Amino acid sequence: MFGTRKIPLAQPPQEAGSSWPAIAIGAFVAFGGVLFGYDTGTISGILAMDYWRDTFSTGYRDPNGHLDVSPSQSSAIVSILSAGTFFGALSSPFLGDNLGRRWGLIISTWVFIVGVIFQTAATALPLFLAGRFFAGFGVGLISALIPLYQSETAPKWIRGAIVGAYQGAITIGLLLAAILDNATHLRQDTGSYRIPIAVQFAWALILIVGMLLLPETPRYLIKRNSMDKAAVSLGRLRRLSKNHPDILAELAEIRANHDYEMQLGKASYLDCFRGDMLKKQLTGMGVQGLQQLTGINFIFYYGTQYFLNSGIQNPFVISMITSSINVVSTIPGLYFIDKWGRRPMLLWGAVGMCVSQFLVAMLGTLTTGQTGDGTIVVYNLEAQKASIAFVCIYIFFFASTWGPLAWVVTGEIFPLKHRAQGLSITTATNWLLNWAIAYATPYLVNYGAGYANLQSKIFFIWFACCFLCIAFVYFFIYETKGLSLEEVDELYSEVDAARKSRGWRPTTTFRQRGSVAEKDGSAKGSSDSGAAVEQRDNLSASGDDGRV
Repeated sequence: MFGTRKIPLAQPPQEAGSSWPAIAIGAFVAFGGVLFGYDTGTISGILAMDYWRDTFSTGYRDPNGHLDVSPSQSSAIVSILSAGTFFGALSSPFLGDNLGRRWGLIISTWVFIVGVIFQTAATALPLFLAGRFFAGFGVGLISALIPLYQSETAPKWIRGAIVGAYQGAITIGLLLAAILDNATHLRQDTGSYRIPIAVQFAWALILIVGMLLLPETPRYLIKRNSMDKAAVSLGRLRRLSKNHPDILAELAEIRANHDYEMQLGKASYLDCFRGDMLKKQLTGMGVQGLQQLTGINFIFYYGTQYFLNSGIQNPFVISMITSSINVVSTIPGLYFIDKWGRRPMLLWGAVGMCVSQFLVAMLGTLTTGQTGDGTIVVYNLEAQKASIAFVCIYIFFFASTWGPLAWVVTGEIFPLKHRAQGLSITTATNWLLNWAIAYATPYLVNYGAGYANLQSKIFFIWFACCFLCIAFVYFFIYETKGLSLEEVDELYSEVDAARKSRGWRPTTTFRQRGSVAEKDGSAKGSSDSGAAVEQRDNLSASGDDGRV
C-alpha cells in the first residue's frame, strides 16, 4: 500500500563518509521555520487581546460594544504579511543565485528584523501594518531559500525528513506563539503585544549566527563554476576529504547534469513554464496552493476568535492545544516520509483531512445558530467539543503529510538551472493563496451587511479543497523517495505519468549521456561533461582520498 522502494532510515552501507554533518546542518537551517511559524501564529492571539484592541482601534466596536479593529482592518493586518511574503518569495532568486543560498538567508533575516522593529515600536495601525509587510517580505525570502539550501545539502536517503523538518520548525513556531500569547494576553499595557513580537529578535539572531558558520551548498558553487570550493563544501557535509573518490564522483554527476541543462540555454522565469519544466512547475504550484486551501491557516490565523465565537470559554488554551498537536503530529510524518514515500502519504493525508473537515462543517452547522444581532448561540456544547476534536484530527493528518511534504516535493523536483526560480514561484503560490485566505476569511465568516456570515459552513469549502487534493496526488505527484536530485530529473524525463513512477530506477547517468552525445558528434555536450571528469581526475591527483 505504501510503495515499493524500501528506504531504511539509516545510512546505506554503500554510502561513504558520514551523513550526520549534513543532517545536523539541514536540521539547524530548518530553524528558520520558527520565524515563519511564530510570525504567522502570533497574530491570532494579538487580535484577541483587549489592550491591543483598545490601543489600535480607530473607533469601531464589536457586537458586544467593545473597542476593536473593524473586520476590514483585521483582514488587512493578517493578509499584509502574506502580501509581503509573496513578493519576498518571488525576489528570492536574486539573492539565492547571485549572493548564494547562505548569504541570501542571512540578508533575508535582517529584512525580517526590520519588520519586527516596526511592529514592536507601533502604537497605531500604519506603523504596525508596515512592520507586518517587511516581516512578511523577509519570511517570504526565507521560506523559499531554506528548502533550497536543505535540498542541495541533504543526503538523498534522508532528504525528505530533512526538508520536512522545516515544516516541523514552523509548527514549533506556531506553538511558541500560542504559549507567549496566552502568557501575556491579560496584561493591560503594551507588553501584552510587544513581548510576543519582540521575542522574534532572538529567533532571527540565532539563525544569522548559525548561517555565518555553515558552508555554501556544493550545487550552488558548481553553478558558479567553483569546483574546488564545491569539493570542499561537499567533503565537509559528508565528512570526507575533498579528493575522496565518492566526493569527486558525486560532483562530476552534479556538474554533468548542470552542463546538460545549460546546453539548452540560460534559465528565466518564462522558461519555468516551457517544455519539460511545465509539468514540474504546475505540480509544485499545485501542491503548494492546495496546502493552503486545505484550511490550515484559517485555524491558526483566526482560530482564537473562531473558538471564542463558538462558545469556547478559553480559546487561548484551545489554540495552545491545537498548536501542540501540530508539533507532535509532524514527528511521525518526518519518520515515514522516506520510508513510505511521497505519493501514499499525500494521498491518505488528503483522505483524512477531507473526512475531518466534512464532520467539523456538519457539527458546527447543525448545532449552532445566531440571534438577530449576530451573537452565536450554541445548542449542543458537547457537539462543539466533538467539532474541536475533529479539528485536532484534521491537524494530525495535515501536520504529518501535507504540511512537510509540500516543501519536500517542491524542493526536489526542479533541475539545478531552474531550481531557484521554480522554488520561488511555487513558494509565492503558497503565499498568494495564504494572502487570499487571510484577506477573504473575515468577509466569509463574519456577521453583518456585506459579509457572507458562513461561520462553521466555511469548513465545507475546506472539505471540497481536500477532495481536490486526492485527485491531484493521483495524477500529478511522482514518487521520488531515495533518488538524488539529478535522478529525479531523469525520472520526469522517462516516466510520462505520475502513477507509473513507483518502482522506477535510473538506468543512465548524465555523465553517460555526455559520452553518448560525444559519440554522436555533440561537441558541446561532450566537452562540458568531459570537463567535469577531467577536473575530478585532477583533484584526485592533488591529494589523498582519506576521511577527515
